[in-house]
Amino acid sequence: MSIKPRKLGQDLVYPVGLGCMNFSHGYGPPLEEDDAIRLLHEAIDLGYNFLDTATLYGFGNNERIIGKALADKRHTFLLASKCVLMFEGEKRYIDGRPETITAACDASLQRLGMDVIDLYYMHRPDPKVPIEDSIGAMADLVAAGKIRMIGLSEMGAGLLRRAAAVHPIAAMQSEYSLITRNPEIAVIEACRELGTAFVPFSPVGRGLLANSPPSPDTYHKRDMRNIFPRYVEPNYSANLALLDTAKEIASDLNCTVAQLAIAWTMAQGDDMLPIPGTTNLQHLKDNFRAAEIELAPHILARLGETFTPEAVTGPRYAPAMQKGVDTEQYAFEMTQ
Repeated sequence: MSIKPRKLGQDLVYPVGLGCMNFSHGYGPPLEEDDAIRLLHEAIDLGYNFLDTATLYGFGNNERIIGKALADKRHTFLLASKCVLMFEGEKRYIDGRPETITAACDASLQRLGMDVIDLYYMHRPDPKVPIEDSIGAMADLVAAGKIRMIGLSEMGAGLLRRAAAVHPIAAMQSEYSLITRNPEIAVIEACRELGTAFVPFSPVGRGLLANSPPSPDTYHKRDMRNIFPRYVEPNYSANLALLDTAKEIASDLNCTVAQLAIAWTMAQGDDMLPIPGTTNLQHLKDNFRAAEIELAPHILARLGETFTPEAVTGPRYAPAMQKGVDTEQYAFEMTQ
């Protein structure tokens, strides 16, 4: 089956990309390096050509592994990385100052062993730094040939418009799935006004949108779902009940629930580029093939009626983490 590529800036990519965070942290201990390299090779062989990493992932190690694994395949994929959400040892902090962004890009390029990053995101807004200053520094990186495109992550429509007034924004990356619909408040509309691609991360709901979702009592102690309200009891069981409809539809379509969830994000528009992450080879293959699934209008309507924002129990983040994102507000201005 021939899959139509989708636009990212002036480039075309396969509609399903690969989020690489899981290799290094997020849901438990990191993969062994050899296993991560093997999975990256499999991804490229399958046809993935849009990979996503960040300075923070594995505290720099994720970038290093990608560079080591794919140095001889650089021409086969577009690479995204992120700055502003920084680390010192295992301490995380936000720093959107221009000088920090410039230094972070140089450090990422060194870890990657590459000359240029195709898409460089601000990982989070920095309330202490005007976004115009941060984007100005990133525009200088474009001019210097160190990055090709600028992106934003987890920001609202107001910050997107302010950023775009400084430099074109190629992509907005935010969590978006059947159970996380907050970008629909205003962000997706603003992206379309500005010609900005939308990159949903966690399109399978951090594993909840699956045939056999992991139970909270099986989470590793370092699994971040332990502190995400909708993935622990009593919210988890309430949200699990929403899966009955998805499982029925997936069975009728002869696909997995995860494939259905990824296909749903793609069906929201040709500007959607989901980046599911996985450490499992079969899931890697399944996610890639989700691009083959076309959802009829009546199926989309049924899923939309089931997975309304009001039907999902529990907030996306705990209050402390929610302060670091800007996607659930109209946010045409941000306190400086």
